Amino acid sequence: MGYKNNRVGYQEALLNSRSVIKKDNFALIPHDGLVKNTIPGFENVDVSILGSPRLGAGFVDYIATFQKGGKHTGFGGEGIETLVYVIAGKLEVTDGKETDVLEAGGYAYYPASVIMKLQNAQDDPTEVFMYKKRYQPLEGHEAHKIVGNKNDRAGIEYEGMKDVLLWDFLPTDDLGFDMNVHILSFEPGASHAYVETHYQEHGAYLISGQGMYNLDNEWYPVEKGDYLFMGSYSPQAAYAVGRGEPLAYVYSKDANRDPEI
Repeated sequence: MGYKNNRVGYQEALLNSRSVIKKDNFALIPHDGLVKNTIPGFENVDVSILGSPRLGAGFVDYIATFQKGGKHTGFGGEGIETLVYVIAGKLEVTDGKETDVLEAGGYAYYPASVIMKLQNAQDDPTEVFMYKKRYQPLEGHEAHKIVGNKNDRAGIEYEGMKDVLLWDFLPTDDLGFDMNVHILSFEPGASHAYVETHYQEHGAYLISGQGMYNLDNEWYPVEKGDYLFMGSYSPQAAYAVGRGEPLAYVYSKDANRDPEI
């Protein structure tokens, strides 16, 4: 069953897709064609699995719509760190000791082995981007719980460009964290300064706008609701097109660790 558009049954148009899958390299998964998954722990939640090890990722990403009364009875697990970001709506997040209510733009990071329980905090649906990864410990350092809201802070000018803004969710100078999640936003006509090629991998969910994305030196049209996976050393860059809203995406990046051999 289609996820975002619920387009089912007989179709008048020819079947086609912008989807491009290059396992262990990159992937473009458009919103048209995402399917709902039945996953233990999710109750009354429409959820789609996005990035995963089967794609080549070292993490798992989901996009989830919590319906009225929707909840997750225990996100995470032993050695697993988690993060959620509220795209729209209101979400209650608890570790069983402290409870936070996240509104649009809100996020919560729980360190490894701390179970995150989630529940829709309103009658209308709440849309949430969800991330989990096995934590890579570093002697003498550890991560800690962080709760915040992107809308409470001004964006940082990305590499000196006034029309490209960055929001970091986690501290960039704390070696207790082996990853980070960010939002990067391009005003129409703005772009990366260069095509990046690097060790870190990304999972990115587009939360607004339209653009063109360079994936392994091929350009692809992208828009709100699409998902991108970028593996290690896969060339990548974006520029925004369209009118009226920026091309923006929430994305993860592994960080602060030396490659293992």
